[in-house]
Amino acid sequence: MSEKKSLTGQVKRYARVGGAMAGVGARLAGARYLGMELDKARHAEDLKLALGGLKGPLMKVAQILATIPDALPKDYVEELQQLQSNAPAMGWPFVKRRMTTELGPGWAKNFENFEKTAAHAASLGQVHRAVTADGEQVACKLQYPDMTSAVEADLRQLKLIFSIYQRYDNAINTGQIHAEISERLREELDYRREARAMLLYRAMLAEEDRVTVPEPLSELTTDRLLTMTWLDGSPLMDFKEAPLTVRNDIAFAMFRAWYVPFYNFGVIHGDPHLGNYAVRDDHGINLLDFGCIRVFPPSFVQGVIDLYRALRDEDRDLAVHAYETWGFENLSNELLEVLNIWAGFIYAPLMEDKVQKIQESESGLYGASVAHKVHVELRKLGGVTPPREFVLMDRAAIGLGSVFLHLKAEVNWYQLFHDLITDFDVKTLEKQQKAALKKAGL
Repeated sequence: MSEKKSLTGQVKRYARVGGAMAGVGARLAGARYLGMELDKARHAEDLKLALGGLKGPLMKVAQILATIPDALPKDYVEELQQLQSNAPAMGWPFVKRRMTTELGPGWAKNFENFEKTAAHAASLGQVHRAVTADGEQVACKLQYPDMTSAVEADLRQLKLIFSIYQRYDNAINTGQIHAEISERLREELDYRREARAMLLYRAMLAEEDRVTVPEPLSELTTDRLLTMTWLDGSPLMDFKEAPLTVRNDIAFAMFRAWYVPFYNFGVIHGDPHLGNYAVRDDHGINLLDFGCIRVFPPSFVQGVIDLYRALRDEDRDLAVHAYETWGFENLSNELLEVLNIWAGFIYAPLMEDKVQKIQESESGLYGASVAHKVHVELRKLGGVTPPREFVLMDRAAIGLGSVFLHLKAEVNWYQLFHDLITDFDVKTLEKQQKAALKKAGL
């Protein structure tokens, strides 16, 4: 039952990916090179079905692309967003095999009840609701078969896709992006590591009564099985038409869930898509899925605050210092101006001490027009190589912005932000980070 990154497993993955994508790719190539009409809505739906059926990293990458403004046409985004919570589940024969492999032939004795139908299915695994022999309500996340081979095969294909893309568009050098995605995806395969990350988040958010984090059960957790306490909650999209006070409560909880760990411990939850949180009855949130977290050097967090102050005070030298702290090199005046367009957009809601929406535009995509403008300008300048830390940091900012946009929340973002950074000290963060990581075994 070994599922190491075998050559055979990778070859099988290449064949599956190739078969699933062949028709999709042929239609796209025909549209681009032969002048054929492309039914984008149908093409997008086919792409969703192909990626959803394949599971694994390509589906995860599709989720990421669906949250990046202006990266894909609207039809594609709408279809791919459904992968975030509606992935096709694997059947009971797979579940029995996985549970037997992880806990042994007598695995069922650990449970009073184990639901055969998955409660949720995502890119790398699916979740089943169960009750332990002690009567505790739990969620069992089972990793799909042969995911290690799938990750390695898909990462190679992604590298090829990136290299082809850069021949058409040199605005962003994707080398560091690929390196970051590769490391994070490999980490996501280790469910014991995710259990430790869950313990880290329970500690970091222990004083946040608006956020709940499940507790892992170590005796029922392995490399490919993660068992945790079950948390009841409702999808965020159920609250799009709720009273404004309710939507604002949810937005407050989301802001604290993501940014208390970042500004106090230098840790970010890098996967803010719709399947990774749920709304509690009191309009707090349950934060779920800790496979994709990012630990930042304390200096990176200091740079985030430095850039905010640089934009606020129009301090060019401090802005350059912040970008260089993060790893940007050879900053010309023109490149600095372009980078500041995007930074100015991200920080804009934090600049004024007033209640406001996260984005005044009613566009359905958070930051789409600004991202497009930045992309065009970067291409003119010959491109930029963003530091790898930006992949998840930017994704978190855009993902959360999209949540606040969906909620139409009206909040004093300035106050929320300043509540977190007023007493910020990089040495204190360094100590807190080191202690928290050590305690969690990370």
